[in-house]
Amino acid sequence: MPGHQPDISFAADTALTSDSAFARLWRGFMTARVVIALVLLTLICALFVLAPTLNVSRWLIGLCLTYLAATLLVRIYTRPLPPGDRFDPQWVSTIGVDLLAVTTLQFLQAGGINYAPLYALPVLMGSVLGSALLALGTAAGVALLLLTDAWVLSLQVPAETAARFLQAGLTGIGYFALAFLSNQLSARLAREEQAAHQGRRAARMQAQVNQLVIETLVDGVLVVDAKGRVHTANPAARALLGTEDGLLLAPFELTARPSWQPMMALARRTFAEHTAHQAEVALEEDGDSPRRVHVRTRLTSHERHAESLCVMFMEDLREMEARLRTEKLAAMGRMSAAVAHEIRNPLAAIAQANALMEEDLQEPALKQLSSLVRKNAQRLAQIVDEILDISRVQHQGLRAPPTLELDAAVAAACNDWATQTRSGARLQLALGAPGAQVPFDADHLRRVLVNLLDNALRYAGDKPDSIRVATERAGGRQAGLHVWSDGAPLEPAVQRHLFEPFFSSESRSSGLGLYICRELCERHGAAIGYRRAVAGAAGNAREGNEFFVSFRPAGAPLAGAASFDTIAV
Repeated sequence: MPGHQPDISFAADTALTSDSAFARLWRGFMTARVVIALVLLTLICALFVLAPTLNVSRWLIGLCLTYLAATLLVRIYTRPLPPGDRFDPQWVSTIGVDLLAVTTLQFLQAGGINYAPLYALPVLMGSVLGSALLALGTAAGVALLLLTDAWVLSLQVPAETAARFLQAGLTGIGYFALAFLSNQLSARLAREEQAAHQGRRAARMQAQVNQLVIETLVDGVLVVDAKGRVHTANPAARALLGTEDGLLLAPFELTARPSWQPMMALARRTFAEHTAHQAEVALEEDGDSPRRVHVRTRLTSHERHAESLCVMFMEDLREMEARLRTEKLAAMGRMSAAVAHEIRNPLAAIAQANALMEEDLQEPALKQLSSLVRKNAQRLAQIVDEILDISRVQHQGLRAPPTLELDAAVAAACNDWATQTRSGARLQLALGAPGAQVPFDADHLRRVLVNLLDNALRYAGDKPDSIRVATERAGGRQAGLHVWSDGAPLEPAVQRHLFEPFFSSESRSSGLGLYICRELCERHGAAIGYRRAVAGAAGNAREGNEFFVSFRPAGAPLAGAASFDTIAV
């Protein structure tokens, strides 16, 4: 089409959507053709019946009837195509049928009527829906037809030759102007529609990105209007609001529950003062402890005359405090590693001096004191080694570890542990993953297993199967390790902090064993977790505490840290 810019283009092989301006114009032109054909048929039939002196022949009725059928077929069975710079046969055939029908009626002067104004329809249709070539070609064809008609009439009435040619020429010029202006307006409409389409597509993409960002935010996001109606609520916000199933979908009213009234009050204050606010809000539910939430509000528009929305950012204070604790623990860990390194040499000197002194002691009381010094020095040395182990694990880069045979490594580590602790009578070993290869360092797997066995031994009973170590292969590829003991259930408060550093339910424990296990598993792409599980031989099955490790399949990429949350089953 004329006036098209290089970046304005429509898909040539696809039909226009029903809401497109050109689709509506196409339907309007096709309907107008049907109406004109029906009017012509009615007119010719009326002249044939009511004015027999005008010599309206039957074949003219057939011509009008054929023209009506052609327009109906095009209107019903064809679909609009996008305008463009190409020569479209559809428009040529449609315009050609119109020119043929109108020209036949005009040349025959059917009923003594001038049909020249009907040429406006094909000229408009070609210039609006077609290309510039089709628009100007249609106007030129109409001008030639008008001049030809004037020449034929001048042969019959020579006295009116000049007037007829002048009228045909002016009419042809008018059709050229109509075609040019209509085509320019159509080109402008095409550019505007294409720009609007691109704008809608960009806005839709941006809305999808915004929705994805909001849905994945850890902080809760609420969009509230002045009446308290929530238009948007991401999953984090729905969870903080305390819905029973966590599936409360917007829109809903922030005044629907009494526990949400502090949120509504903060939103009203934001709307009233047109400023941002922040506050700590306690959301109370019947039978539950209050959830403390830090809320920040922002208005989408600061203009008083414009309708604005209040965006509320919600953050669980418990999570904020947990992050602060994690940061403090990280700082304490770095400091502890430095202190442990400095303590190591003096501690070794104390242990050595005590051992030398113990050789010369004869009195039982002094030997008892020396033994107490030795045991506590050994305990301090173990804590120092664990702290330094954590530091070394955290500073080692991720690399692909060698694979090892799980059953053989587990059996060797369990036998060594049973020999050292003299607890083989209570240990039952069940190897169920023959030939399974896991990407795990052998020394690190031994350390994980020993820590889990020491932890199990601390709480296990005295029966022969009080401690069970089992391996398995799940799904044909992924191998697992289970360490079970028949100890009492852990309290929920203890379960939540099992794998945190320096956390222990016993005063004589450093609280680093399970934390080291988690760090080593994450380093190798494995996952560790806890649950209550039933184990034991048939007829002697009972509940106990189970720690399980799911290994990364051999050959799978090392994606980084992976861990299970603690699970109470």
